[in-house]
Formats: sequence, structure tokens, C-alpha cells
Amino acid sequence: MTRRQIELDNQVALELAGSEDAVLRALEGHLDCDIHLRGNVLTLDGSPEAVDSAAAVVRELSELIAQGHEIAPGTIEAVTRALDEHTSPARILEDVVWRHRATKVSPKTVNQKRYVDSIRRTTITFGIGPAGTGKTFLAVALAAAALSRREVNRIILTRPAVEAGERLGFLPGDLMAKVDPY
Repeated sequence: MTRRQIELDNQVALELAGSEDAVLRALEGHLDCDIHLRGNVLTLDGSPEAVDSAAAVVRELSELIAQGHEIAPGTIEAVTRALDEHTSPARILEDVVWRHRATKVSPKTVNQKRYVDSIRRTTITFGIGPAGTGKTFLAVALAAAALSRREVNRIILTRPAVEAGERLGFLPGDLMAKVDPY
């Protein structure tokens, strides 16, 4: 059993605790060690490998907080996954795709970063993957950024038209009744 204490900046300690210690509980759930926060001292208890891994995650989270990123329980999984792939989460999140007032859009995972880089590098990019992984959101954010920089004159949004017996949306009617108005 190994114990390591990490002294944190007050703001970092506050963000790492989260609302009702939600971030700390998520951190404990993803890592095989006990985590306790007293004041601004974080204590990690567990096997040497687990404590080293947890310390690396805490370092990355501290860096993200210092950069102004908000830490949520879901961020923990993204950080641990990025560290498993030997990538710095701070480097992934520093790539801001779109900024509007106080809102920033940036990739959250290594694959989203690859997707954004591919869109920037090539003329046509096909994004294939499960629903809810941010493909359309990132593509539209990149398009809006290109439009605001006047790299493009307009954004054309399209949707697939399927004829193979599948239903096309929720509106009644056949394919022509749905596609013709556009």
C-alpha cells in the first residue's frame, strides 16, 4: 500500500472536489485507489501503480483547470483514456475550434482531435461513428469558424435521402414530399 500527498492550489482543489465531491467520487471510480481531500492537500492511497496513475491524472486535471477548463465527472474518463493512449489531454483541449463570447468548442477526446485535424487538412472528411459522439457538432463549429474568417462564403447543410424502404424523418409523405421543399 502506497500513500502519496499532493499539495494543490486552492482553486485547483476547489475544482477537483466539484459539487458535493462529484469529481472526486468519479476520480475514485475510475482509478483503483482511495482519494481524500483535506484543505488543499490531496491524499492518494493504493497500490504503487494505481497511485502513480492517479497522480498523473491529477497533474493533467490541474493543468486543465489552470488553462480555464471546467472539470466535470465525464472529464475524468476522457483524461484517463487520453493518458492510456500516451496523449496529453491538455494538448487536445487547447485546440479551440470555435469561440463565441464565453463559450469555447474544442475536441474532448483523441478521436475528436483526429477528426478535427482531418477536417482541417482535407477537402472532404467522412465521420462515421455512434450517435452523440460530437461529429456533427464539431463539423458545424468548424464551418462556422471558417465562415467567420471568410474562408468560405456560405455553409450548405444537407441530409441523406434514403430510398431503400427506410423512413426519412418524422414528417408524413414520400421522399419527394420531404425533399422537394429544400
